[in-house]
Amino acid sequence: MSVDQIFEKLEQNFNADAAQGLDLVFQFDIEDDKTRHIVIKDGTCKVHEGPHEDPSVTLIMNTETLQGIVSGETDGMQAFMAGQLRAEGDMMLATKLGELFNMG
Repeated sequence: MSVDQIFEKLEQNFNADAAQGLDLVFQFDIEDDKTRHIVIKDGTCKVHEGPHEDPSVTLIMNTETLQGIVSGETDGMQAFMAGQLRAEGDMMLATKLGELFNMG
């Protein structure tokens, strides 16, 4: 699956109910691909290419780790502990990804 397809899948699996009242930007720095960011605002979700000037949290990983997390094969916390995933900004928001997107 390409990185573009992974982000399409994230958009399709977005849980709008969990995002009510939120105004967040998740940035994904994909080490072997492009940077993208997801804007979550009032129950909507939009993927954009390139970096955001002020992301809420930035997640840094390679394509393989991203694919594993989105498919549910890789636990995000385990990837973080193993050093496959780094986060900058509000670390606690990274844990919300599982609520906002139905992974797996």
